[in-house]
Formats: sequence, structure tokens, C-alpha cells
Amino acid sequence: MMDRPQGLALIDALLVRGELIDYHLAHAARADLCRRLGDTGAARGAYERALALAQLEPEQRFLRRRLAEVQT
Repeated sequence: MMDRPQGLALIDALLVRGELIDYHLAHAARADLCRRLGDTGAARGAYERALALAQLEPEQRFLRRRLAEVQT
């Protein structure tokens, strides 16, 4: 089994410790890394969390588009 990429491991560590747990961009970054790795289930969950936390309409639109991409 392949090791978890370093960037994803760092983001996950921050989220597990509770740091940035309510920061939508941390979840969006995690979602993007998961999407690039082909883990669409994890990407979908992270995009959904990011969307729930995002407050600005342009960010919400972007996250909705990304979420739609991993749902198809």
C-alpha cells in the first residue's frame, strides 16, 4: 500500500488536533488532494464540509462545482 502523501498527512494531522477544524480552506485543500489521488469518497466528504463552512458566495460556487465534479 502506498504511503499517504505528505501534504494530506499534514492537513489530516491539523484537523485531528482540532486546529483549523472550522476553516473551510483546510477542508477544501484536503478535498483537492483526495480528488487528485482518485479518492472521490473522501474528496466528496471534504468538499461537503468545506461548503458547509464557507461564507462567501464565490467560494460556495467554486466548492459546489468541485463537489459536482466528484459526484459524477
